[in-house]
Amino acid sequence: MLAAGVGLCLLSLGGTNWIAHKRSLLQPQPDSPLSSSAEADPTTFTAEELQQLQRRFGVHGPQPKLAQLFTRGVDQLTPLRNHTVNRLDALRPVVLRESRRTGINPMLLAAILFDEMQHAKPGEDIPLAAHSGLFSTHGPAQLGLSEMVKQGLLREDASPEELADARNQLLNPERNVELLAGKMARLLDLLNQTPNSTFNVSQSRSRAKTVATLAYLHNGKLDYPARILRYMQDPELHGLMFSVRNKPAAELI
Repeated sequence: MLAAGVGLCLLSLGGTNWIAHKRSLLQPQPDSPLSSSAEADPTTFTAEELQQLQRRFGVHGPQPKLAQLFTRGVDQLTPLRNHTVNRLDALRPVVLRESRRTGINPMLLAAILFDEMQHAKPGEDIPLAAHSGLFSTHGPAQLGLSEMVKQGLLREDASPEELADARNQLLNPERNVELLAGKMARLLDLLNQTPNSTFNVSQSRSRAKTVATLAYLHNGKLDYPARILRYMQDPELHGLMFSVRNKPAAELI
């Protein structure tokens, strides 16, 4: 989870000290609203909450246990993780740009992108397969044409040419990240929440619950929010998003 004011911390802390400081901020405090008790688990939804979300958004229950085990196993594959981190690194500039544009926590966007790229089905990003109709979602964030309709970017009765253009947009990594940020903003509006509620999730159960709900609505599976909250506090992903290691030496002088 993103610690409170981590962006300001990174500016005020020098050298590598920010990593240790960030980790200390991420540790639950004895009186923290995000304690380890089941009642404080932001990924736990009541039966009433689930019914409301299922009625409004059509979300589902968790993945089957076997699928969950497979997902955890995939996360342990170091070469795959390294490949996913490198792909996320290439998207870092647009993630930060879209965060500034929408006001949404960049770690939320990064966590969703990491998860979706890590667990993507083979062939989903191949244009020929995408246009064949074999896959319903495309690109790093695994978005579908329906999301473009909901954002007012595609007509429901779009022509074949318009549908083909929309798929090409989804296959464009930069455009895909823009649409992901747009989706988060759209869902926040439906939940009557502001982008600011995606920050400081380690210090506020209500904000962590907002992020968990956004993750649930994005993916539709009940076990997905816990992964997103976990990725949001992943030290390597934090370093990827906020370190200056990617800048050319001339920019650091």
